[in-house]
Amino acid sequence: MTPHNAADDNGSRWSDLERPPLNAAALRRALVREGSLWSHLDVVPRTGSTNSDLVARAAAGEVAEGAVLVAEEQTAGKGRLDRRWSAPPRSGLFFSVLLRPAEVPVARWGWLPLLTGVAVATGLSRAAGVDTALKWPNDLLVTVGGEERKAGGILAERAGEDSVVIGVGINVSLRADELPVPQAGSLGLAGAVSTDRDPLLRAVLRGLEEWYERWRAAGGDPAVSGLQETYAAGCATLGRTVRAELPGDRSIVGEAVAVDGDGRLVIATGEGVQEPVGAGDIVHLRPA
Repeated sequence: MTPHNAADDNGSRWSDLERPPLNAAALRRALVREGSLWSHLDVVPRTGSTNSDLVARAAAGEVAEGAVLVAEEQTAGKGRLDRRWSAPPRSGLFFSVLLRPAEVPVARWGWLPLLTGVAVATGLSRAAGVDTALKWPNDLLVTVGGEERKAGGILAERAGEDSVVIGVGINVSLRADELPVPQAGSLGLAGAVSTDRDPLLRAVLRGLEEWYERWRAAGGDPAVSGLQETYAAGCATLGRTVRAELPGDRSIVGEAVAVDGDGRLVIATGEGVQEPVGAGDIVHLRPA
């Protein structure tokens, strides 16, 4: 039987049998418990952007720290640098979480997307059996046919003075003919042992809770919490020749040698200068 797109069947819940809907009640039972970080979990059938929705709910005072908003389909998902992306219904995990790290100096909040990357990569390795790597600062890479492909991304946005909303998008069951661009990938194409999104989401959120509590307990110190070392160990960018495309149409080429205490990528240029990059697009020029 040839799989088809759910949109062909007027949005029927079960139109694509390989892509069952998430079980919101079971997810709440597993994650929203006494003493847990996760305070509230909603699954919506369709929205523009879970990040935009959760930022708005936070601004209106409707949600507490630990709120999770999951969409079965995102029509205007946000990437870095105002990029937009979308995917077929129920083909991935598209969710946002609200965090309020009051004990951590705001200067260290820049570690939150990197922390989320570590949690996502370790959770998916455990639950999907797929080797994942992180491209600085917050892309999730998998290997498809011997090639590195982007299968997910992370975007952090401030929500008022005291809150951060972190959005995560992961391609789970996308088939080759559904990829938005040829360089994209999915867990299914990378040989995942499971593309059942319920256990994948549970694994990622449990990993995120564990890392967030560890980082918060250390006052956001990336070295004391072990975050800096763990991120570096899973970062596919380190040790490679890269081109950093920086704001203001500037670019630098060199070897990515470290992630510093502020979460910036340190690039050693041919002139012998070590330049920390805090924002910009990184292009991997050759394998590690």
